[in-house]
Amino acid sequence: MDDRPIDTLNMIPLIDIMLVLLTIVLTTSSFIATGRIPVQLPQASAADPESNKTETIEIDAKGALYYQGEELEISALKDKIALLDRSTPLLLRADKTVELQSFISVADMLKFLKFTKVAVQTQKKG
Repeated sequence: MDDRPIDTLNMIPLIDIMLVLLTIVLTTSSFIATGRIPVQLPQASAADPESNKTETIEIDAKGALYYQGEELEISALKDKIALLDRSTPLLLRADKTVELQSFISVADMLKFLKFTKVAVQTQKKG
C-alpha cells in the first residue's frame, strides 16, 4: 500500500458537476420566468385593498359581454376599459360553450390597449 498524502485534487469532475447544476438552474428559471409553473403566491394582510381591485369582464353562453355586471357591446366595453390604468388587474370569465371568436375579440382588445395584468378564470376538474 501507498501511504502518501494527497498532494493535488482533481478539479475536472467537480467542474462537470457544477456545469450540470448550472444547466438545471438555468432551465428551471426560464420556466418560472415564462409562468409555466403554477405558483401559489403568499397573502399579505397589509396590502391596500383599493390597489388590488379587480375589474371583471364576463362572456355568457350567448356571447353577450358584461363589464362589472352591466351588459355592453364590444365598442362600449373598449371605451370603458380604455379609461382604466394599464396596471389594473382584469379578470376575464367566459362560458365554456361561448364561441372562441368572442373570447379572442375581448382578449385582442385588452392586448391592443396594453393591459399587463389579465387573468382568465377557470374551474378545476373534479
